[in-house]
Amino acid sequence: MTQAVATTPDEATSQRARAYQGFTQQIFSGGVRAGQFISQRELMVLLDMPLGAVREMIPRLEAAGLVKTVPQRGLQVAHVDLKLIRNAFQVRSMIEREAVRGFVHSASDTELAAIEASHHAILQRTEAPDALHDAALLDDAQAVDWGLHDRMVDALGNDIISEQYRVNSLRVRLIKLEQSVITPSRLIPAMLEHVRFIEALRQRNAALSMELLEDHISSARNRVMNAPLEQIRSEWPLA
Repeated sequence: MTQAVATTPDEATSQRARAYQGFTQQIFSGGVRAGQFISQRELMVLLDMPLGAVREMIPRLEAAGLVKTVPQRGLQVAHVDLKLIRNAFQVRSMIEREAVRGFVHSASDTELAAIEASHHAILQRTEAPDALHDAALLDDAQAVDWGLHDRMVDALGNDIISEQYRVNSLRVRLIKLEQSVITPSRLIPAMLEHVRFIEALRQRNAALSMELLEDHISSARNRVMNAPLEQIRSEWPLA
């Protein structure tokens, strides 16, 4: 008979952290969907983690509002509704407004030039004749998009705010996965919004940067609230 191997407190903490990180990656990849019911044992398989780590991770997910326990049904991933959309985007706006106030002055010219170049590289790929067959394009664009927002928040140097922002970003990602699919026709306007915002940062124009940031967040919220999924499917050949 196989004996259970005891783990030290540090190992248990590490496993719990790995389980949580694995769960967040499943949200980003679409492996976990809004409103989905999932058991602890299914999470074990999905995350490739022991049951103990999964059980210890669940209170953290519940505290963040990412899952809830439903009697006789198991765990349910956060359900997307208008309240969640409103709340998540309000939190995002509040944190990013504070972040951009500092970032417009603290970011170096070299860093802003590199950020701008990464956005133009994505736009160039969208203009290529085989853009629809560029399997990595949408994922890379999302990484560039979120990378800028994460960088601005992290530049505040406040670990508490950064953690709160990351958790809220998971809510926003659940909303986007549930309400819309990022397609080339939606990717280009979002990238152009970023380019205009980055130019304002390079000019050290705080007022314009703030205005363009608010416009960008409002556009993102409107895209997920107003875009019918059937219309989006017609724009992008889903596998």
